[in-house]
Amino acid sequence: MAGDPYAALGLTRSATDADIKKAYRKIAKTDHPDLNPDAAATERFKAASSAYDLLKDPEQRRRFDAGEIDEQGQERPQRRTYREHAEAAGNPYARSYGFDGDPDLSDVFSDLFGGRAGAGFRQGGFQQGTGRDFHMRGQDYRFSLEVDFMTAAKGGKTRITLPDGGGLEVTIPKGVRDGQTIRLKGKGGAGMGQGGPGDAYLTVSVADHPDFRREGDDIFLILPIGIDEAVLGGKIAAPTIDGPVNLTIPKGASSGQKLRLRGRGINGGDQQVELKIVMPPTVDEDLSRFMEEWRRSHGYDPRRGMTS
Repeated sequence: MAGDPYAALGLTRSATDADIKKAYRKIAKTDHPDLNPDAAATERFKAASSAYDLLKDPEQRRRFDAGEIDEQGQERPQRRTYREHAEAAGNPYARSYGFDGDPDLSDVFSDLFGGRAGAGFRQGGFQQGTGRDFHMRGQDYRFSLEVDFMTAAKGGKTRITLPDGGGLEVTIPKGVRDGQTIRLKGKGGAGMGQGGPGDAYLTVSVADHPDFRREGDDIFLILPIGIDEAVLGGKIAAPTIDGPVNLTIPKGASSGQKLRLRGRGINGGDQQVELKIVMPPTVDEDLSRFMEEWRRSHGYDPRRGMTS
């Protein structure tokens, strides 16, 4: 990623951690290669992913803001004056100012590269092959992945497009929750030298279902029943995430009454069924006449006892 990571997310340096996460999710939803095949969108998504990977970590963000690391998370070389170089140990032209023991330049490179480049440095100069001794872990990739309700509930497989254009099949674990992050070890960017590859992190967004709603591991369902089923009761087919099952409706059931199907939720959870009495599409003459006669002999006030 080149340039300002804040600009890549459409933010300024005063942005909060929540602002950074929100901006990244917004870009992912519009410019992810799986959602937008436009080349410019892919580049925006790559830049945003790199920016988020840097700024999400408070310490990395602090160091970037302080100028200690660049936008790629690499150490920035510290400026040294001519005198400091001249006085470094091992310099044949060094001058003495009345004291010895100036720090060896290898310490500088140890500071710059975390000790990883020190093996390629020798007092008085560089030894051949320094580049081969530099090791760095690969970049982590971060994606926003939307899955349908049933895939999240029962598990499944899907494919994502990596920043380099390659594809990766992902196994969605059974019962994954909205907002949960899945780690794919070693599926990030390639490392340098002996540095291993980075990881890929998938933040899951679970789409709504037209009938089911989830709370924890329980599934909630509003089940319509007819007036005859409410009055007479009986067994009816109720949908679950594993297919329809028989549910016993008690005689005289009311809207809002709740029944439980044990073990029919997610990972051993239950399914809660709320009954809802639904009138027929048309109230015909037979039904009207029956209800008029019934009301004359059996009428009751369901609102009795309510305060006015």
